[in-house]
Formats: sequence, structure tokens, C-alpha cells
Amino acid sequence: MQEYLDFAARHPLLTMVWLGLVMAVLYTFVIARLSKVKVVPAQEAVMLINKQNAAVVDIRTAEEFRKGHIAGAINVPNSQLKANNLNLIEKYKDKPLVLVCESGMTTSGAGRLLSKAGFSQVHTLRGGMTDWRTQNLPVTTKR
Repeated sequence: MQEYLDFAARHPLLTMVWLGLVMAVLYTFVIARLSKVKVVPAQEAVMLINKQNAAVVDIRTAEEFRKGHIAGAINVPNSQLKANNLNLIEKYKDKPLVLVCESGMTTSGAGRLLSKAGFSQVHTLRGGMTDWRTQNLPVTTKR
């Protein structure tokens, strides 16, 4: 234990950086556990779609959506969600929703927004369409 204290005394900047990283990891872990929005892998998303009739909401732009999307997905760009334009998905408030973006990074904010708007079962697709395609799951260009 004395070695750690000596190191901290000799290298205060490294110690602060290390403590900051530990706190950031702990914060991220706790927030993810307490969040109403659940991150699901592609296989679990398929189960939600097939077994619980989950609605898939693709929050990418219309152009990205036209290039390929999950069959049956509803395109509601993230800009519309931020503007609180939820009329396309209002009827799905009590159904499971699976949010999809390109890489899985944008959906967490959209998920929190929908959760605050009263959507009860919001899920985000881990890895987004990139992971979906990597796993050779079906993609369509039809509306």
C-alpha cells in the first residue's frame, strides 16, 4: 500500500488522470444500469421484433434509410425526434421500440428523449446498422 501512496505523491498528474478515468467508467456503468433505455444486441432485437412485435424506428436520415434498413422499419430522423415530432410513432407508446442508427452511438440520446415522452419500452440496437450488416441479418431498400 505504501508503494501506491509513494507513486501518488511523486506523480500527482498521473494519479488524477487515473482517478478521473476510473470515475468515468463507474459513472457510465451506473448510468447504463439505471437507465430505462436498454441496449440490446442484434439477436435480442430480432427476438423483440419476432416475439413481441417490436416496432423498429430508424433515426438515420432519409438518404441513409433508402440505402438499406431493417425490413418494416419506420424512418423518423433524429432531427424530428429532437423537434418532438413524434406523430409517426405515437401509436407505439406501449409497444417495444428498437431504435436504430448507423453505429449505435446516436440512439442513446434519442432513447432518453422517447422515454421522457412516455414511451415505456425503449431499446437501442448495439452497434446499429453496422453490426446488423456484419452479422448478415436482412437489410432491405424497399419502403
